[in-house]
Amino acid sequence: MEEKEWAAAACRGDEEAFYRLVSLHKRKLYGIAFSYLRNESDALEAVQEAVCKAWVKCRQLKDPESFVPWLIRILINGCIDEQKRRKRVLPLVPLSQQESAEMVSVYKLDLEMALERLKPKYRHVLTLKYYQDMTLAEIAKVLDRPEGTVKTWLHQGLKQLRGQMTWGGELYYGAGGN
Repeated sequence: MEEKEWAAAACRGDEEAFYRLVSLHKRKLYGIAFSYLRNESDALEAVQEAVCKAWVKCRQLKDPESFVPWLIRILINGCIDEQKRRKRVLPLVPLSQQESAEMVSVYKLDLEMALERLKPKYRHVLTLKYYQDMTLAEIAKVLDRPEGTVKTWLHQGLKQLRGQMTWGGELYYGAGGN
């Protein structure tokens, strides 16, 4: 059985086909969740929630060939919801010694901060393109937008990202700072 047939069977309620399809894409799903949440346990939980939601709503999917982009869209929306929740809740548990001792490149932190400043549509396209190595056609399907729109968002996102970074790769804070 190939992927299209698994998707069609999964949408008819075939649990084995659903499991095979999800298993085939588990690394990609985890990678996307991790790139949004930057935490292993949160990423695993987001994938688990997305898969559960997909199983419950799978029979409502009109085009089984769109199963994987649809599942990724569910995952991204769950990650965005988690990011919003994090902004509303202050962490009560202090960082463990291991987490606080981890060394992270200053340039990587600056890049992540610059990405956070972008509009979500630009951030999503850049994340999927450069962190997940997806093609523009795949991104267009996941975001349910025309490929030309995705191409424009990629160009605009890169332009804004370059505008935020200095020549050495550091975040530019401007006159007022941040």
